[in-house]
Amino acid sequence: MKAIIVDDERLARNELKRLLENFPSIEVIGEAANTDEASQLIEELQPDVVFLDIQMPGKTGFEWLEEWDGFLPEIIFTTAFDEYALKAFEVNALDYVLKPIELARLSESIQKLESRFQRPASTEKSVTANHVLGGNDQIFVKDGEKCWFVRLDRVRLCESMGNYVRLFFDDQKPLVLKSLNSLEERLDPKLFFRCNRKHIVNLNFIEKIEPWFSGGLQVTLKGEKAEKIEISRRQSIRFKELLSL
Repeated sequence: MKAIIVDDERLARNELKRLLENFPSIEVIGEAANTDEASQLIEELQPDVVFLDIQMPGKTGFEWLEEWDGFLPEIIFTTAFDEYALKAFEVNALDYVLKPIELARLSESIQKLESRFQRPASTEKSVTANHVLGGNDQIFVKDGEKCWFVRLDRVRLCESMGNYVRLFFDDQKPLVLKSLNSLEERLDPKLFFRCNRKHIVNLNFIEKIEPWFSGGLQVTLKGEKAEKIEISRRQSIRFKELLSL
């Protein structure tokens, strides 16, 4: 797995690189001292994971994530401050590791990362064969004591809620323990569109499209709730290409 380290302290980057040498599955392919450098590296190198500091000159790690609308790898925060842990998981971070980083704690993060990218060889073929789910497919959803068996073409919106995704269908909105990225991989891209880092919409539920700030778009969904979802500037380009003649 390809990794990038983003930290304004050179000694901290060097120490993390040294620790990561203990894990043959990780290859550090770049490092950045700030978020501007990080953006360029991610676009050029397409890493699998970013080890991201929070407090840096210019933009903080959180500010950068809020603005970033391109390809986003897995994020592991590395920081000396423990008060940001809850917020880290609200932005779908894979893990949150406190400095000074201990090898045992880093090993836990790498195990989480490996579990995201590795599948047992015996099941890989069957998972791939059933990878994409279309509108006619039915899914089983359980949230607490409630259960649903729902066709995907009834799901109008998927919203990231930290380590969970909230599904919106009819007047229901259960939570499922799944990341938005992993859900996106299973959904038919002809029916479901990734609008931004937090939302996937069912294209058949879009009722209105309006220009929005910074070159983006805003869509309004059908139904009593009429949810309004922003399409980021980068995704707006894809959206227009997808729906144009």
